[in-house]
Amino acid sequence: MAFERENFNVARKFALEKGELTVECNLTAGFNVTKVLSVSVEACAINVETLNGVINYSGAVDTKLVLMGDDGEINTICSSCPFSSKFESEEIAPGQNAFVKVKVIDHNIESIGGEMVKVAVVLEQSGFVVYNVEVGTIACHDDDVCYKSEDISVIKYVGFANNEVSVESEINLRENIKKILLTESHAVVKNVDAGAGFVSVSGDVITRVLYLSENDKFEAGYINDTFKEELELGDATRECFVEAEGYVRADSVTTDIVQDEKGGKIVVRVPVTLSARAFKEDTVNVINDLYSVKNELNVTTESFNMTAVSPMEIVEGKIEGSLTLEDNLPRVDKLLFSGGNSVTVTNSYLKDGEVYVEGIAKATAIYLNDETSSLHSVQLDVPFVISDKYNVEEGGLLTVDAVVNDVDVVVKKGREFYYDAKVKASVNYSSERASGVITEASTLEEYAEKDYAMEVIFAESGKGLWEVAKSARVKEEQIASQNPEVTFPVENDTPLVLFYQRLQ
Repeated sequence: MAFERENFNVARKFALEKGELTVECNLTAGFNVTKVLSVSVEACAINVETLNGVINYSGAVDTKLVLMGDDGEINTICSSCPFSSKFESEEIAPGQNAFVKVKVIDHNIESIGGEMVKVAVVLEQSGFVVYNVEVGTIACHDDDVCYKSEDISVIKYVGFANNEVSVESEINLRENIKKILLTESHAVVKNVDAGAGFVSVSGDVITRVLYLSENDKFEAGYINDTFKEELELGDATRECFVEAEGYVRADSVTTDIVQDEKGGKIVVRVPVTLSARAFKEDTVNVINDLYSVKNELNVTTESFNMTAVSPMEIVEGKIEGSLTLEDNLPRVDKLLFSGGNSVTVTNSYLKDGEVYVEGIAKATAIYLNDETSSLHSVQLDVPFVISDKYNVEEGGLLTVDAVVNDVDVVVKKGREFYYDAKVKASVNYSSERASGVITEASTLEEYAEKDYAMEVIFAESGKGLWEVAKSARVKEEQIASQNPEVTFPVENDTPLVLFYQRLQ
């Protein structure tokens, strides 16, 4: 057989269609609830299954409510609410690796009745699929076919790795602690590297702890810690490009109090689930042009796309905003605490060599009104835009995770809330590269036999030996050996003499 098919793999990555779903969570307090003061909600995908045309996944909505009971006590209840959903697309196929992202975009207290609280949580599901696609090219084993080849650069998907790392941190205090009301932990990946058989993922864990001191004062403190974990990935090499993300399963965060006569200590253990994907640039030798000295050829050339991954970028900035209480709400005489601190990325894009991240930071302020001796809460939604230089081509796929830190809420003049925080966003970016190869070739009719022993052809100015030989349908070595005085590419139109062996 003159031609054989050969194959090589290239990486492909496509985004899953975004969608919204609502999950209803029913929480039991164990006491009669008079008021919900603060709501903290996180969501994540846990199990993912890829089938033909559909991705099924299950997840959990982890909710923490700071409540006031009919006895005036403030307590916290936690709940994990399971849910399931799916993505459908003709592009989805078994064997592909699906990575599902779930984020909370809104929540509402639907009802409070006795010990029961019903919370409706609106989620946005998104994600992407990564896999290798096979590209066909040809190999030639026919002495009558002349061809030239070239090395082309391709991107291959090496594989993915998952793992969980536990980060233990602590806050040392000079006072004893009555009880912990709320723990909010988030993680962000800041750096990824590849090694021989592994990928290394490092980042920050940010935890805010709200507690009640022995003097019945509401206090809050931040813990900033780091993590670095090597995830085993057998086919990874130092030359690989890596992208990764991490999230905290809020339901799995544990908090302990250790205290004595000198003061207290809060120990927080935060499990961070990490996921990383590795890609590698490789070189493949392919035939890029060919012809036959005996037959017409039917040649098919096709283009293909592959996904290239850019280095991770970290974008940091400040968030500032304010809120004025509506006239029908009582004034603030004392700000007790804030909770439900979170950030939602609403949009991200590239423009003029920079990456922009837009979002909304949220916090709930709980305050006391002296006139009515009552507690009230108000939610602050603060929009923000941060940016940083990022020199990549526009039009690719951006995935962004963000966390807030050092959130500070203050009140002025009894009716104005001011919000100040730091935000940190981790940006992964991939783009499509296009290339093309000869995918098929077959022989057709034979050329008519030459009935002459010599021929004079003309090589046009600037033409190389390959171009002249292909046009004359002879081998390069025949032209070179029979016209040794000619140097290619020719500078001027040049006559060439070809001799043929005639069969009697």
